[in-house]
Amino acid sequence: MNPVATASTPTASPVKPQGCTNLKLRQLMRRIASHYDAELGKTGLKTTQYSLLSYVVKLGPIRAVDLAAQMKMSTSTLSRNLQPLVAAGWLLVSPGADARSRLISATPAGLAKRTEAQRRWRVAQEGINQTLGLDRVLALHALIDESMDLLNPEGDTHETA
Repeated sequence: MNPVATASTPTASPVKPQGCTNLKLRQLMRRIASHYDAELGKTGLKTTQYSLLSYVVKLGPIRAVDLAAQMKMSTSTLSRNLQPLVAAGWLLVSPGADARSRLISATPAGLAKRTEAQRRWRVAQEGINQTLGLDRVLALHALIDESMDLLNPEGDTHETA
């Protein structure tokens, strides 16, 4: 085969994405978040608070620095997000192994709140599954996981809820 002829042979142009990927993802995220917020709001929690409470229930008692690392957020952001949960009596921040460390744990009221919110989260998830269809949700999860891996140069694993 003549490489010059091959290089000059017209080929079908590849299809290119239209629009901004960031915008499309943000629009999708707002719709999904709104759906979950509507359900979890019935418990008095925001989705971010439910996530934080769930991490503490799963991993606690845990140091703030370790919790922030697990949740892939800064310690200052974690500190701000903890305040309303502590004020509500759902989380407790107590002294750690030394004078500088603190341990975060769920209170009995926090465990009950998480159980209540977990039921609402399940309703929200089932609603997404029904609206989009299980095959589409599974494909979306796989595409997100694959994209997260490709966009993660440090090789950190992504978290699942």
